[in-house]
Amino acid sequence: MTIPVTLAVIAALAATALFCGWRGARPPDLMRGPRMTPWRLLMVSASAGVLIFLVHLVNLLGVTTGR
Repeated sequence: MTIPVTLAVIAALAATALFCGWRGARPPDLMRGPRMTPWRLLMVSASAGVLIFLVHLVNLLGVTTGR
């Protein structure tokens, strides 16, 4: 993956994490029923993806992070 593609994926995952965090923090509306989407799990998954792609970006820039 090139640097621009990696930056685009990081931006998309960060936006997804922010949106899911916003939706997960809203109070439940009992009139509409239970929330069927696990917003907090999606937020944590997107945040983990951001972390993985940040490590990938650092590797692309020439820093060795592993064996």
